[in-house]
Amino acid sequence: MSGLTRVGKGRGIFTVLLFLQCFIVLTGGIVRITGSGLGCPTWPECAPGSYTPSPLQEESPIHAWIEFANRLLTFLLGFAALAALVYAIAFIPIKRIRALAALQLLGIIAQAILGGITVLTGLHPTTVVAHLLVSIVLIAGALSLRQRVYGAIPKHNIPTLLTKRLLKGLVGAGFAVVVMGSIVTGTGPHSGDSDSSRFDFDVRTVAWLHADLVILFIGLLFATLLAVHLGENGATRTSLLKKISWVIGLSLAQGALGYLQWFTGVPEFLVALHLIGAVSVWLSLWNLYITGSVSSPVISSKGAN
Repeated sequence: MSGLTRVGKGRGIFTVLLFLQCFIVLTGGIVRITGSGLGCPTWPECAPGSYTPSPLQEESPIHAWIEFANRLLTFLLGFAALAALVYAIAFIPIKRIRALAALQLLGIIAQAILGGITVLTGLHPTTVVAHLLVSIVLIAGALSLRQRVYGAIPKHNIPTLLTKRLLKGLVGAGFAVVVMGSIVTGTGPHSGDSDSSRFDFDVRTVAWLHADLVILFIGLLFATLLAVHLGENGATRTSLLKKISWVIGLSLAQGALGYLQWFTGVPEFLVALHLIGAVSVWLSLWNLYITGSVSSPVISSKGAN
C-alpha cells in the first residue's frame, strides 16, 4: 500500500504553502524597492509601544503599512506551514514528508527572527541577502514537499551518473547566480531604505560577475540538455527534456530582462519582474533536479522511509 493512500483533498495546503513561500519573496522585494524596509523601525513591534503602524511614528504611513503587511504575511505563512505539518502527521505516514513539513515551520520561525535582526541592524545588506537566500532554500523545500505529497516525482527515473552530476552542478550554479544577484542589489540603489548601508563594491563589477555566472549557468543547461538527449532513454529522457526546456526558456527570458534592467537604469517595475523571474527559474530548476535525483516516496503504510 502506498504511504500516500490517505492524503485526500486536504493536500491543497501544500500547494498553498509553496505559493506563499514564493509570494513572500515578491512582497519582500516590494518592501525593498519602495524603500519601506524601515517603515516599521523596531521588532517585534512595528513602532515603539505598538505592534501595528502608529500615527505618531516618524516614518511615512505608506512605508509603515507596506512593511507591516509583509510581516503579517509571515504569520499567514507560518499558519500554512503548521497546517501542513499537522496534516502530514495525521494523514501521511511517510517520515520524509513529515520531516520536510517540520523543516518548513522551523525555517519560517528562523526567517522571522532573521527579519527582526535585519530591521534592528538598519537593513545591513548582509542580513538582507541572508533573508532572501533562506527563502530560496525554503522554496526548494516547499516544492519538494508538495511534489512528494502529490506523487509528482517520477517513480522509475534512473538517469546516468553524468546527468546526476550535471544536475547537481546546475543547482550549485543557479544558487550562485541568486547569491551574486543579491549582492548586486545590496550594492545598488534598491536596498530597502535611503539611509541603509550598502556593500562597498563597484556595482558595475559585481553586475558583470553576476552576468558571467548566468552565462556559466546557461552553458551548463545546454550541456545537460545534450547529455540527456544522447545518454538517456525512455520515460527518463522524455521527462528530463521537458523540464530542461522550461528552465532554458525561463533563464533566457530572465537574462534578457536583466540586461534590459541594467541599460534602463534599474527601474522599480523591472526589478520586481526580475525578482519574479528569479523565483520562476529557481522553481523550474529545482523541479528538474528532484525529477532526476529523488526517489518517489511510494512505500508501505508503516512509513519506513
